[in-house]
Amino acid sequence: MTETPLTAARLWKHMTSAQRVAAADAFWRDEQATDDQVQAVMLIAQQKKFRPKSVIALDFDRKARHLASIVNLPEALAARALILYHLTAQRPMMVTFLDALGIAHEDGVIKEDSVTPDAGKLAPAVATLAREYPAEAVSLYLRTLLCQDPETWEGLRDLVTGIEAGS
Repeated sequence: MTETPLTAARLWKHMTSAQRVAAADAFWRDEQATDDQVQAVMLIAQQKKFRPKSVIALDFDRKARHLASIVNLPEALAARALILYHLTAQRPMMVTFLDALGIAHEDGVIKEDSVTPDAGKLAPAVATLAREYPAEAVSLYLRTLLCQDPETWEGLRDLVTGIEAGS
């Protein structure tokens, strides 16, 4: 039996409501996400039977709640929201993980384009995250890495399954 491919849209669907609201809030507050925000306005307008102009006029909190309530987001919107969520709400965890791996970064953002984590450091780095952060946050972060770059982060696949199983 083949494994279902990991996608940002699937991750979005399995996020907690609080995680989706935080991700949606980060999405709306990002000044560089304008094109994606236009798509999100249209999606909300369609789903909620609003006029696009009415969606645009909403404050950040209401837009975030409306976007978070849409479980089936298009892949590009879900990917953007996941990245922004981690950059705004989970940066300390990102820093902890990359430091544990010995990967050069700037406040949690990897500096180099092509990075290969040391396979021997992955399990201890994940264990550090599991000790210091909630399991659901760690799982989402590791699955986001797997989703973004499955080849680079393949070694995380079994480790994230272990976190979700509570080991």
